[in-house]
Amino acid sequence: MRKRLILVVDDEPPIVRLVKTKLQLDGFAVVTAGNGEDAIPIVERDRPDLVILDLMMPGMDGFETLRHIRERSRVPVIFLTARAGDVDKLRGLQSGADDYITKPFNPDELVARVTAVLRRSDGAAPAGSNQVLEYQRVLIDLDRRRVTLDGQEVKLSRTEWELLFQLASNAGRVMLHRELLSRIWGPEFSNEVQYLRTWVSRLRAKLDPDDTGELITTFPGVGYRMELPGART
Repeated sequence: MRKRLILVVDDEPPIVRLVKTKLQLDGFAVVTAGNGEDAIPIVERDRPDLVILDLMMPGMDGFETLRHIRERSRVPVIFLTARAGDVDKLRGLQSGADDYITKPFNPDELVARVTAVLRRSDGAAPAGSNQVLEYQRVLIDLDRRRVTLDGQEVKLSRTEWELLFQLASNAGRVMLHRELLSRIWGPEFSNEVQYLRTWVSRLRAKLDPDDTGELITTFPGVGYRMELPGART
């Protein structure tokens, strides 16, 4: 399973080392930047899954850095700052941050916040993903949460939609069994491969009733891939 990549942006090296070490111990991949100017190209190049962003930095502060990030990406952002005032917290959230944690902080709490924000962000289309996937017979609109087959809307259960969303927003990439199970049903279901097979079969029956194989490819013992539109033509 691919490690989630976290970008840590802070001008205090001890804070960067602490946060990086803790995140790596908890299974995350980490890249770092010492200021906002360096962080922006990293967001564009590495496409992190989440950014931990210091508010008070010389030069480009956290608010300005976030503004530049939001011009390019919808990546979740957690502000990390010594400011504890409600006004600053409200401003941070209104400017597009997803959460806010104050220094000094408990490293375990920070990881819990990161995990919670990532879980929430899994319910929104990631930056750079195709918002609409149009196949010969099927159209998947991730923004509108709408799916049609031959122009007729397909009714999906919540679980079917969550499974389709994960596959469609990662179209072209093989998603591992454990990855899908953990993202949709939680880590405690990570070994329930047969359970996943059942739900994939239900989804296929609704989206590909003629079993053309245009949409979802099975990789036995590995996972599933939603094909990019036109990939099979």
